[in-house]
Amino acid sequence: MARQDRLMRLMNALRRLPAPVTAARLADETGVSRRQLYRDIATLRAGGALIDGAAGVGYALTEDPFLPPQSFSRLEIEALMLGIGSLDSLGDAPLTRAGRDAVARIIATLPDRQARQAMHTVMRTWRPDAMRPAVAIDMDLLRQACWEENSLWICYCDLKDRLSEREVWPLVLSYSPEALMLLAFCQLRQDYRVFHVARIKELRPGGTSFRPRRVALLRDFKTRRRYEEQGSSAGKDAACDF
Repeated sequence: MARQDRLMRLMNALRRLPAPVTAARLADETGVSRRQLYRDIATLRAGGALIDGAAGVGYALTEDPFLPPQSFSRLEIEALMLGIGSLDSLGDAPLTRAGRDAVARIIATLPDRQARQAMHTVMRTWRPDAMRPAVAIDMDLLRQACWEENSLWICYCDLKDRLSEREVWPLVLSYSPEALMLLAFCQLRQDYRVFHVARIKELRPGGTSFRPRRVALLRDFKTRRRYEEQGSSAGKDAACDF
């Protein structure tokens, strides 16, 4: 792991985890040995971070020089925390963790009073437990392909349990409490298709770039949707909101 990435991961852990955080927990969070962790703590302190504590006691970040101060209204703070809290229901652990890391950095920039408000919000999200299908593929690979506009080969099991393998251009992911859907341009059909991500059995890089066509393809898809018949069945995959 690159040194800068390692130090950033350590700072994120110090911002996010309840203080004091033990060296063992921090080493586990950052994927380094305790000896390396102690060196990284010293590096951050030398860079201006005020980190209280010591080995055997635990660490707490009391002053963060790497983030500029920010200010939000009480309602803006509630909205931020409500949005991050809703990630838990999506079944995407890396996305949930990324959201918590982001809000931890935001809270670290707030004045004391607003930081306390963020820790004691009055709004909560709640959804009944649902039989959400588990996703077995590498979500990081799927997201990276969308960002980089690279094709993917997928092995897909449709709603009639028929298997097919095809190359797709992944365009956008749609999250809901019940399902995770992928809108893609299918090279087999030369048309748009919406896939249940939980029904993708295998996923591997396709090796083809479709940059910079993603934005144009999305615009075309939305135009088509605009002119669809209003009475389309709500049960169709195409009814997903992209």
